Amino acid sequence: MAEPLPPEDRHRTPRGADLRGAARLATDATAGLADLVEAMHERVARLPGTGGALDGRTGGITGLVYKTIRGVTRVAGGSLDALLGLVAPALGSYADGSERDAIVSALNGVLGDYLLASGNPLAVPMTLRSRGTSLTLEREALATALPEAGPRLLVLAHGLCMNDRQWQRNGHDHGTALAGELGWTPVYLRYNSGLHVSINGHALAQQLERLVAAWPVPLERFAVLGHSMGGLVARSAMHAGTHAGLAWPKRLDDLVFLGTPHHGAPLERAGHWVDLVLGATPYAAPFARLGRVRSAGITDLRHGLLLDEDWVGRDRFARGGDRRQPVPLPAGVRSGAIAASLGAQGGTLKEKLLGDGLVPLDSALGRHADPARALAFPPDRQWVGYGMNHLDLLDRAEVYAQLKEWLS
Repeated sequence: MAEPLPPEDRHRTPRGADLRGAARLATDATAGLADLVEAMHERVARLPGTGGALDGRTGGITGLVYKTIRGVTRVAGGSLDALLGLVAPALGSYADGSERDAIVSALNGVLGDYLLASGNPLAVPMTLRSRGTSLTLEREALATALPEAGPRLLVLAHGLCMNDRQWQRNGHDHGTALAGELGWTPVYLRYNSGLHVSINGHALAQQLERLVAAWPVPLERFAVLGHSMGGLVARSAMHAGTHAGLAWPKRLDDLVFLGTPHHGAPLERAGHWVDLVLGATPYAAPFARLGRVRSAGITDLRHGLLLDEDWVGRDRFARGGDRRQPVPLPAGVRSGAIAASLGAQGGTLKEKLLGDGLVPLDSALGRHADPARALAFPPDRQWVGYGMNHLDLLDRAEVYAQLKEWLS
């Protein structure tokens, strides 16, 4: 009989499932697909102004993901021992689980819809968490897991290719800081960011219904903080929950966005046009098919899709403009948008268009030429941090100061 996992490891996917999932992925993946996806991901990850030539390769944990996929592919027709020998260095040993979480979250962001559709155990299920552990959404279980639970509930939703642990950056976590200074109780969402935003929105709406109903103390204030794609998932959940007649949307007081691409991200749109140009050239058409490995979550970022109606029955790689249904900010909720700009205040038009390197200022602040699509954030609920990039929104002192003002 196998030894039971220690208590702190019981919430993790067993290593055997990791390896089986990687083996299953190997049967369908190709080195060419991995190369193309990594090149796309490098352009998303390489923020303007960081220097260095693009070589189609990413570094750090993200690079390890692609290296593993390519390695697995090369031995897909070989022995199981050879396969496991290549996969083990990536998925074999973790000091605290954060490395495995980062690798799997990045992989889910790029291929998460495929992982789920193929029944791969590497697909990340949606959970609400605290201190890196999944919560059971029942009153007694929450009271035990969160003895410090108070009347102020804050739910934090991460962005593409990330997870709940990555709210901690350079020794700072907005949730933990707000707990210490303002008495909020932070609960962190983990989800498969490769799925359509609306699929995650429906799932989050149901999770929040259970969380609020089971909260162990009477709620006085309820807020959601979303970074990047997490903000889109939060808006989608609010829409889904309202239309389903759930109770929690009426309890929500504050909805705050950090660098959320409300009207899309141009880097994904650029990738889409590359697909179209290649697809229109007969000799290059086979390469266009390789580009379609991008997950549904990534292609939703082209225009900021929130609803099932925005994508059901449509080819997400087909030519077409922004045809999403307008979704206004929820009535009766204090909504705020925090954006970042790589340039200085009053900088050039180019700096304003670049925004934080991934999301332009207008998109992050909900501005749109079409009044039906524009998001009406009050002037005192819009804030721009200059001289910072997309990930700096997670730990810069100026950003936290603004969050503290709005949530105090």
